[in-house]
Amino acid sequence: MNTPITLNNITIAATEVRYQEQILTSEALDFLSALHQGFEHRRNELMQSRQLNRARIANGRDPKFLEETRNIREDASWQVAPIAPGLEDRRVEITGPIERKAAINALNSGANVWLADMEDACSPTWQNVIKNQVNLIRVLDNELDFTTPDGREYKLAAHDLKQLPTIVVRPRALHQPEKHLRVDGAPMSASLVDFGLHFFHNAKRLMAAGRGPYYYLPKLENHLEARLWNDVFNMAQDMLGIDRGTIRATVHIECITAAFEMEEILYELREHSSGLNAGRWDYIFSIIKNFRSRGPRFVFPDRDSVTMTAPFMRAYTEQLVRACHRRGATAIGGMSTFVPSRKDASINELNLAKVREDKAREAADGFDGSWVAHPDLVAVAREVYTEVLGENPNQIGRTREDVQVSATALLDVAGLEGKITEQGIRDNIEIGIRYIESWLRGNGAVVLRNLMEDSATAEISRSQLWQWIHQSAITDEGEIVTRRWVQELAEETMDRMERFEGDRFESAMEIFEACALRDDFPTFMTRNAYLRYLDMPVPVLEMAG
Repeated sequence: MNTPITLNNITIAATEVRYQEQILTSEALDFLSALHQGFEHRRNELMQSRQLNRARIANGRDPKFLEETRNIREDASWQVAPIAPGLEDRRVEITGPIERKAAINALNSGANVWLADMEDACSPTWQNVIKNQVNLIRVLDNELDFTTPDGREYKLAAHDLKQLPTIVVRPRALHQPEKHLRVDGAPMSASLVDFGLHFFHNAKRLMAAGRGPYYYLPKLENHLEARLWNDVFNMAQDMLGIDRGTIRATVHIECITAAFEMEEILYELREHSSGLNAGRWDYIFSIIKNFRSRGPRFVFPDRDSVTMTAPFMRAYTEQLVRACHRRGATAIGGMSTFVPSRKDASINELNLAKVREDKAREAADGFDGSWVAHPDLVAVAREVYTEVLGENPNQIGRTREDVQVSATALLDVAGLEGKITEQGIRDNIEIGIRYIESWLRGNGAVVLRNLMEDSATAEISRSQLWQWIHQSAITDEGEIVTRRWVQELAEETMDRMERFEGDRFESAMEIFEACALRDDFPTFMTRNAYLRYLDMPVPVLEMAG
């Protein structure tokens, strides 16, 4: 590893990668330093508050609608900012990593929006952190291309940014550190690093091209965290001499506590808000995580049994649409993780029917758009949404005043249908180990069983195992789920893995055991893995796509 160097009060503790000097310019580091000085103390206080809130839930206090913000919910007069250029029609959004090939395929897919993901679909190696920023600049330079070893070339289909999907960047979440950049020995906020570097290098160029600096904000737990982001946006715009309100942010509602503060979150960001998204997989993980020790009422069946038609999930999505449309904001539906098979038409037929059903339900409920993980699904989602939207860019006018806002409905998971099966246990083990192994090698999105697995689905897998063990759950065949049994199944899974030079299965198994099989419960598996295992000392690397 290179000797750490300190520039502009920031210590770079990482092996140097190609193009790093183009991203970490003196001016960019000054910008990051100002954001750090302005908000790091407050961010840490909010992270400490999260721990207190989780302890309250564990001790029996359910989340609730806040009495102190009732006036915000009951005041019908306020609205979020007008829709920004390029965000009027979001009927199909494609998500994925910012690797060159994946990025080009997404930008050529015909989707309305490309979510350029620095979070769940990204393993935050130092090389990836820099590469993400480089590739987003290359899009604006029309220099993003990729050639496979067998000579296949990938290039952007259009030169004009208005002819490509609108780019919305998702920085890492507030809880994540960036250990390669330090101030006074402490890691900087990964959120502020990802946002700050992208905004500094691209905001004015995006505006000049008829778009703007647009972001997805992941894993917010309450409106005070939204307030923090709003203040970050104001400071960032002021520093670059950009009008306040230029930034637009869509917030993922993927934490159970945030579901009780949807309108408050929109309110805090109202000058910069472009809507909310139903982050279904992290939302399920959040419920399991927060209520994991609260008894049988909150024990979930196999992950495949937890669908969007479950009453508590319906309550969550319908209340989200209502909150958004009351305030003039866009409501974006959840992710379809299916990846079409080029070899098995029967798999495609079955899963495409599920995708159509899922998107049709969302559109009928009032959502303005939805997510897909693969370019082949863009046409499917577009067709379904267009059947409802027609030529209209959205259906914000459907305010869904018929929806009953209910705390009870949001927490009514006891009636969830489904069983815990041995196969479900085995699937969770394999997904957890395989995903982390791939993640440690720098791949944040992995296709397993024709499904796109990212950190959210891996978190569900390991948290379900932890909960089943500690609640002595019983399978459909009458077996009690014990630590010993899961450990044995995990060892069997490891024995079946096809090993290869440079694999990280041993480290993945250690992380899996630490996060699923021990008494303590790390809040985020990827944070645990990042701090302990990611970026072992390596030589200077050529930038790879």
